[in-house]
This record gives sequence, C-alpha cells and structure tokens, in this order.
Amino acid sequence: MGKQVQINLSPASLADDAAIKKIAASLSGIDLAAVSAIRVLKRSVDARKKNIRINLTVEVFSDKDSSIPGITPFIPVNVTNKKEVVIVGAGPAGLFAALRLIEMGLRPVIFERGRDVSSRKIDIAKISREQIVDPDSNYCFGEGGAGTYSDGKLYTRSKKRGDNTRVLELLCLHGANHNVMFEAHPHLGTDKLPGIISAIRKSILDAGGLFMLEKKVTDFLIEGDTIQGIVTSDNEKYKCPYVILATGHSARDIYDICNIRGIELEMKQFAMGVRVEHPQDLIDKIQYHGNSRGEFLPASSYNLAKQIDGRGVYSFCMCPGGFIVPSATAQEEVVVNGMSPSGRNSPYANSGIVVEIKPEDLTKYSASGAMAGIEFQKELEREAWKNGGHTQRAPAQRLADFVAGNSSDSLPKVSYFPGVTSSPLHNWLPKGIGRRLRDGFRLFGQSMHGYLTNEAVVLGVESRTSSPVRIPRDPEKLHHIRISGLYPCGEGSGYAGGIVSSAVDGMRAAEAIAKEITKS
Repeated sequence: MGKQVQINLSPASLADDAAIKKIAASLSGIDLAAVSAIRVLKRSVDARKKNIRINLTVEVFSDKDSSIPGITPFIPVNVTNKKEVVIVGAGPAGLFAALRLIEMGLRPVIFERGRDVSSRKIDIAKISREQIVDPDSNYCFGEGGAGTYSDGKLYTRSKKRGDNTRVLELLCLHGANHNVMFEAHPHLGTDKLPGIISAIRKSILDAGGLFMLEKKVTDFLIEGDTIQGIVTSDNEKYKCPYVILATGHSARDIYDICNIRGIELEMKQFAMGVRVEHPQDLIDKIQYHGNSRGEFLPASSYNLAKQIDGRGVYSFCMCPGGFIVPSATAQEEVVVNGMSPSGRNSPYANSGIVVEIKPEDLTKYSASGAMAGIEFQKELEREAWKNGGHTQRAPAQRLADFVAGNSSDSLPKVSYFPGVTSSPLHNWLPKGIGRRLRDGFRLFGQSMHGYLTNEAVVLGVESRTSSPVRIPRDPEKLHHIRISGLYPCGEGSGYAGGIVSSAVDGMRAAEAIAKEITKS
C-alpha cells in the first residue's frame, strides 16, 4: 500500500517528472532512491488566483510495497451458448450492460437502429453538406449513441448510482487515455471515441455476443405483465424474457410504443435553451486572469448557474476548444449540441445555456400527458427550423444583442458547419425561457467580466439536454414497475445524464437480470 500525498505545482512544472518524483518522495517520507512508482490519483487546475496552480494527489510506492494497483482486466467468458438478454440501443448504457453480462456468463444480443461508427460519419456529413437528416443514423442514433460524435466528457464522479471506476477502467482497456482515471474533468474527445466504440464491439463479438445493427425496434412482445421479446422494423420477432431498454433521450418513437402497449410513463423536469459560442481566447483570458493559456494550460472552461424566478439557468455540456454540431433526428427541426476533439484545439468555446422546465410549466400541452415535454421540445425545434430558413442552418444572434433585444445585422464566423441565419431569438423563444436566459446572461457577465459581448453568438435551440420522460421502475430490482423482464435504463429511461452515469446504470441492469436468472 502506497502513501498518498498532495502536491501543488506551477503548470510548467507538470512536465518535469523528475521534479514531481522528488517532491513526492519528500512529502511521503520515502527515500528518493527507494521510490519504485508514483500513481496519479487526481489532477486539477486551480485558476482562482492569478498565480495558477496544478493540484496533484499521488500515491507513492517504495520498493518494499509488494504490488502496485492497476486496472482490473476485462476477462470475457465465452457466452455463445449461454442464456440471452436482449439490449435495445448501443449507446453507453447498452454497451456497458453487454460487457457486464459477458463477465457474468450471459449472452447480450444488441439491437441498434443506426449504423456502425464508420458509416455514421457519412450520414453525419450529409446533415452539414446536404441538409439531409437520416432519422436512424445521425449525431444521436447509431453505434455508440449520442456521445460518440458529440463530445465524450466524463464528468460524473458521484458513486450514488454505482461504481463509476469500473466504467473508466473499461474505457481505458478499450483505448481511452489513462488520464481519464485521474483528471478532475476527464474527456475522451470525439476524435477518439469511434475507435473506443469499435474496440468495445469487438470485445462483445469475440465473447460470443450478437450485434444487430440497422435493426430498429418497433414493438414489444408482451403477454400479460411479462415481456417476451421485441419486434424489429423488418417485422422480425426476437423472443427473450429479458429486455434491457437502453435507448437514448431522443428515441421518441420508443415512448410512443410504450404508450400503445400500456407501459407506464411519467413526466420529469428537464431543461431547454440555446448554445452560446465565444472565441476560446476570450474565455481563456477571462478564466486565466487576462493571460492567454500558453503551452502548459488546457483550453479553459466555465460552469455557471443562477436561480431566476424559481428556475435554474445554467451552463450545460461546456465544450472548450470545440464545435457546435447539428443534432436533429428528423428533417424539419433544428437542434444544436456541442463537442470537442481530444486536443480541444478549436478556436471556439461553446456551451449550452439552458432554463429548467418543470411539469407545471407545460399546462398548454397537458392533453399529451407524460409526453407534454416532448411536444414542447418538438414545437421549439420546428420554430428553430422555420427561423433558420427551413434548413439545418441555425437561427443565431449576437449575445449582447439578444440580451438587449436588438436584431443582429451581421454575425461573426461560427463553428457550426451548416451555417447560421440572423434571427431575433429574443422575439420568438418562449417568454419563460427567453426572459430567464437574458437575465441569466446579464448575471453571468457580472461573474465573468467580458463574457457578455457581441463577439459571442447564441444559436437555437439546445433542446435535448435530458429526457423529459421517465419510465418508472422498481428501485431495487430495476425492472419496470409493472412489466416483468423489462429493464429501462440510461438517459432515455430518465435515470442517467451522460456517458458514465448511463454506463453505470446499464451495468446495474445487467447485474439485476443476472440475479433474477440465478434465482430461477
């Protein structure tokens, strides 16, 4: 067992391994010559003062230590002839559920409506270049789910849902940089994720699991209160008494199927708003106290939140050194999201700025029941389509103009590849959202001097922050409250919010099924 010590360094010193080893030896009381290894447990940037520092927590091992902890390997079992579990969706929840099933000797059979990660690139390019949205293969749908081509941030450190360390280990075992194990804000990068997802698929296939790509689930086979399997878009029936429902929050047709089949749904709060983009150098100068970041500091980010008239207004999915991408899943809608490559080397910084939406805000859509939030999303996305010019061009406005209620006669260059159309978002955004956003931006400008500027642009709309619907499940057994054998999990089921939490939730569903099978 090593000794943990805290080290405080200048950014430039972080590259000096010998100096770090010397400091760690001194702080731990271990003779420098006896230090056999140093393991970084946590790394973060402290930019609260002008003298920016790097905080390290490390574990120091001496030659007397018998072993140094490493990543637990993935040891697959050949599950070719084992009991099967159907998984609907190949996003983080579905893929990590599959890996966990294999570890427990069960065979995952994954149904994914979209295409493989390589083919998705072609469909994603068509959105930007030809304004064509494939409803089954886009930024949201396809192998790896929404995270594959939208960013890869791993900000969840809370362990209330389960062991997120195992998720990070499995990512590393499949090609992620090992710094995700210790960075305060780990990030995979959209350029790295396709390779990681492909490696996970290979592990699943090598162990005997099945992948059914371009197989959209269109119905559930239910007898009484028990699931018996699924039906695909080519009318193929696949019978199985255990189904993990791991679709993302944009798979609205799954909620329609649940409604038709009498599978209970409930409304939940979510958030909607816009995406704002600044020059990255401007955000660096604000966050690094007037200085550019130089060669030793990362592209800076921010985390902003205020309460305005009883609703939270906050930054969401902040992407330093990133791009804004088109995340529509149907032709006549405009949805924006953000991503960053692993190097975070784009000249732009973008973030969703969203307003909390509660069920009581949706009385206009009350006839839609649990689907009220989805109807609200659809209406705003169609409005963005109309104001963008009936294309995937996003309606946009300079930030200070938006706050002041002025139209923007011109727009600066932005990272959003389909392009932007000048539009008075302050006029057509719903009042409860637009007013709170404007007040929020004013307050954010007071916290970050220089943030509220016409160098920045707001683009509409950021509407898919999380699912507005929850599929209620038993809190202990994790299956649906009424339908035995159906295990809703991940973002689409309303129980997670990101790559790590979705993966953890998928693994929990797999473990719950294994427990039930053992009982029987």
